[in-house]
Amino acid sequence: MTIPISLWGILQHLVHYTQPELQKPIIRILWMVPIYSLDSWIALKYPSIAIYVDTCRECYEAYVIYNFMTFLLNYLERQYPSLVMMLEVQEQQKHLPPLCCCPPWPMGEVLLLRCKLGVLQYTVVRPVTTVIALICQLCNVYDEGNFSFKNAWTYLVIFNNMSQLFAMYCLVLFYRALRDELSPIKPVGKFLCVKMVVFVSFWQAVLIALLVKVGIISEKRTWDWQSVEAVATGLQDFIICVEMFLAAIAHHFSFTYKPYIQEAEEVSCFDSFMAMWDISDVRADISEQVRNVGRTVMGRPKKSYFGEAQNDGERSGLLSSASQDAITEAASNQGQYEGLGKTLTPHSLSAPAGLDSAVWEEGYDNRTDSTQDNIRTAHTKEPEEADLIVIT
Repeated sequence: MTIPISLWGILQHLVHYTQPELQKPIIRILWMVPIYSLDSWIALKYPSIAIYVDTCRECYEAYVIYNFMTFLLNYLERQYPSLVMMLEVQEQQKHLPPLCCCPPWPMGEVLLLRCKLGVLQYTVVRPVTTVIALICQLCNVYDEGNFSFKNAWTYLVIFNNMSQLFAMYCLVLFYRALRDELSPIKPVGKFLCVKMVVFVSFWQAVLIALLVKVGIISEKRTWDWQSVEAVATGLQDFIICVEMFLAAIAHHFSFTYKPYIQEAEEVSCFDSFMAMWDISDVRADISEQVRNVGRTVMGRPKKSYFGEAQNDGERSGLLSSASQDAITEAASNQGQYEGLGKTLTPHSLSAPAGLDSAVWEEGYDNRTDSTQDNIRTAHTKEPEEADLIVIT
């Protein structure tokens, strides 16, 4: 039942694909449950290839966290085009434990960019460590499930855990800074769905490894498995199969398609299906991170990633915003997240939906040009008869 429930939710989003910039990351997140459950079933059925199919699951785990951040960002950019300026005037957001002693990140562009880079780094780290794990497995030095500083698995687990915790920390910090702005889409339930699947699957693997280490799972209780490590891996995959059924139900309600139903919109299901596989936004974000992570860590970024014109539309990624025209159009009633039929009204006067700094600048420029024309006309106007004073 796990896969049918998830596929039904995905299909409904494809049929009602009316807000691509929001539904595209949602569909990617919903694919997590089928991938996890199918991967675990294959690993149970064919234990000899478990290490190889698990790599797909682990890489997609990082991809899900990235897409959740993309979903939050795209919603904010639609509703609050002046998001950076709005953040700059808000109260300073301090770091959370255990980083509470660190100096806070300046509100505005710096906070947004560092939170996104913190999430994006896990998207890069996880696939790299997965490839390293495969190489170590081929060299017989991986030894999965055995806590020992003589194998590669222990070091990779520690490194992946640090990277994952920092990505989740950046997500929480991002949410705390923009809690009121994100409240209409109820991000807490969505965040818990993502966090529980990612964290529970990781920490239960660590717990099973500890059970092997202390001898609760030993050579005396391998049943039909070939070794203790195979028992640990099989137990992990079996638990994931059960958990994914609960996750499928939670995703069905948390990432529902109902707010995106618009009867006037007729979307080709084939086009939405093909758009689901477009990963150009991920590729662009990773390349931006590689080029700019150094100067971002050192201080305020020299390049402005928010507010600059882009023509990517649906493909806008974490490190770039959508074009001003796309934002203005998205702020209309047709493009807004309607929240089960309710049209949202921005609560902040500093960044009303549908208005852009470019509009104000254009109005200011027109007003300035008009003022200068009046002054120029005043200097060059011919004197009229009423203005002449005859001196005798």
